[in-house]
Amino acid sequence: MEIRLKTLVSFTFASTLLVSACASFPPDKVDAQTPVAAPSMSSVHNYRCQSGETIAATYPTTDSATVQYKGNNYNMRIAVSASGSRYVGDELEWWTKGSGPGSEGTLFRHMADGTTGESIESCSET
Repeated sequence: MEIRLKTLVSFTFASTLLVSACASFPPDKVDAQTPVAAPSMSSVHNYRCQSGETIAATYPTTDSATVQYKGNNYNMRIAVSASGSRYVGDELEWWTKGSGPGSEGTLFRHMADGTTGESIESCSET
């Protein structure tokens, strides 16, 4: 009888752990009617490129960048990178390494398959 009780208690405990591990919680919901705060104005990071062109980059949120290049603004979202910060949007990639004067920024073409294409500009922050 004692063995059956220990087995039953062990089974009940293991079942409870299994069920609780498989439980899922709904993701946090955002009400579509709730206004979202506007991104704060961020400082402009200016880059001088080897070609003589300039790039001005701002980072309105921690996961976005706006890159101004040849008179056009490109809105980009953060993407996975092995090192540095990588932003993708409008068929371009903006990849930075380091921060402050002398840090590197490279503008690439972004391929339809999600890979990095040819380098367009190689720049340093001024």
